[in-house]
Amino acid sequence: MTSPFDRAVALITRTVQSVDRDSASPLRKFQHKGIYAAFNRLIGLAIPFVRRNRFEVLDVKPGYLKARVALRGNKNHMGTMYAGAMFLLAEIPGGVITIFEFGPNYVPVLKELTMTYLKLAKSDLTIEFSLTRERLDEIRREADENGKSEFSLKADLRDINGETVAQSVGYYQVRRKDAHRT
Repeated sequence: MTSPFDRAVALITRTVQSVDRDSASPLRKFQHKGIYAAFNRLIGLAIPFVRRNRFEVLDVKPGYLKARVALRGNKNHMGTMYAGAMFLLAEIPGGVITIFEFGPNYVPVLKELTMTYLKLAKSDLTIEFSLTRERLDEIRREADENGKSEFSLKADLRDINGETVAQSVGYYQVRRKDAHRT
């Protein structure tokens, strides 16, 4: 039996995947914004810390995710973005991609994340991740066969001018919920 959260994840994932991003119609644009608002609310319910830090998924499609974290509410003692908020921006997308790609029967686990801070972040930041269809299929196949699979995501954290202010490398594990825990 699936939980209400798992059912909501499955519904929103199917809906996001079905939206025609190329359509210029106002209805499609409204639906697109509403779907992402629901998706972000769901993430915030699962991990309230994400909502408090103003993390937001901007775009998600097969193998791709773009997210943002706001400077507002995440400033440090110098008035720049707090390193922990930058870490959050780099860490959460691996879990979102896992849930979006594999559904509620799989669980994401962060094993390690390395951040290299290059410049002071003085604005909102964005991050983009992508995995090829082949790599996603390989991760799913391995998780189905072994109960778990590992993957990594590398990305640049960029300010509103497109400048790289930090770089991240995250190592994740996808586990099937019904697999033996090790």
